[in-house]
Amino acid sequence: MDHPHIDLGKSEPAFLAGQMLVAMPGIEDPRFERAVLYLCAHDAEQAMGLAVNRPAEGLTLYELLNNLGVEPEAHALSHLVMLGGPVERERGFVLHTDDFVSPDSTVSVADGLALTVTRDVLDALGSRTHRPRQAILALGYSGWGPGQLEQELRDNVWLICDADEALLFGDDYDNKWTMALAKIGITADQLSAQAGRA
Repeated sequence: MDHPHIDLGKSEPAFLAGQMLVAMPGIEDPRFERAVLYLCAHDAEQAMGLAVNRPAEGLTLYELLNNLGVEPEAHALSHLVMLGGPVERERGFVLHTDDFVSPDSTVSVADGLALTVTRDVLDALGSRTHRPRQAILALGYSGWGPGQLEQELRDNVWLICDADEALLFGDDYDNKWTMALAKIGITADQLSAQAGRA
């Protein structure tokens, strides 16, 4: 028997996997001040994102791979490791272009991007020939329970912008927040003025 289509109406926010969250000024949690997160998953039960502009101080991908016993072939792995969020900081999450796929563990995210959390992606990152075209390794993630992100969006904690490779994989970490705002067509000064009138 077919189930009738249920129209939730326009009041329900759309799911935002594949989009970026940009922290509003004055966010109450200092861990997310000026944060830019990529939403890897978002449905009625949960949301999961990785901060793309929070480098782990001084820790390069090359050093981390060496520390984990992966012998990188490419010495140009100078990109910094990201602090993806406060949850499970001991685990690594690799967001990458979908030209690398681990058959049993890669999850397609959106728009040619995928997420892999198993050892084989670390080996690929260290390889000259098998590495994905673009990738970031994040320690930990940011997570929300049912309805939690939707409430934060209603409370204007986050702005939403489209993802692009400069925001995701670029190494201009200090300016990613400003770059994300510019993509939406606003400046930090305009947001500060709005916050002052609230």
